Amino acid sequence: MYSVAIDGPAGAGKSSVAKAVAAKLGFIYVDTGALYRTVALHLLKNNISADDVKAVEASLPNIEVSLAHKEDGQHVYLGGEDVSSLIRTPEVSMMASTSSAIPAVRKFLFSLQTGMAEKYNVIMDGRDIGTVVLPNAQAKIFLTASPEVRAKRRYDEYIAKGEDADYEAILKDVIQRDYQDMNRETAPLKPAKDGVIVDSSDMSFDEVVEKLTEIVRSVMTE
Repeated sequence: MYSVAIDGPAGAGKSSVAKAVAAKLGFIYVDTGALYRTVALHLLKNNISADDVKAVEASLPNIEVSLAHKEDGQHVYLGGEDVSSLIRTPEVSMMASTSSAIPAVRKFLFSLQTGMAEKYNVIMDGRDIGTVVLPNAQAKIFLTASPEVRAKRRYDEYIAKGEDADYEAILKDVIQRDYQDMNRETAPLKPAKDGVIVDSSDMSFDEVVEKLTEIVRSVMTE
């Protein structure tokens, strides 16, 4: 089985790129960020603060998270409810950044992630896939871009959906999320020592997909 780890900061386009590369290679795409967002959504629904670690830990046995791969992509479920769209809000995103730093939360989702890598050829994206979750992945990629570029991409996504958006507010959130992810005690965001860093600031989506596909294919032919 082949495992591909794609890490990087929020808004780097990891999910979209990983989906496209997986489709090209016939791999299973695993959006680990969606798993953490689903836990975050559960905490928000139950008014549990990420600062109350004991309460978070106590709630974990009550969380049922599952993934399903359909024709239109990966869907994530919370207690049987499809929450694929509900987990994509700024509020959930910020909660996920905080709650994912709790060791018990990471342990809770670890077995689900590693179990999929044992059964399938996978492309998994997140913050610590190459450094913690899949340290033996054949290909490890750190996909990044400048905060300004990432904020502009997210701004454009909101506008395209007909939603109101404030670029400066989004940029502030991106910078804050970067700081939280890179400075947390548990599994901080950083490139794997044996990984490849790809800066997509000046690259089109198709160029990034082609670059990552080339990296993976080169590993598969070794």
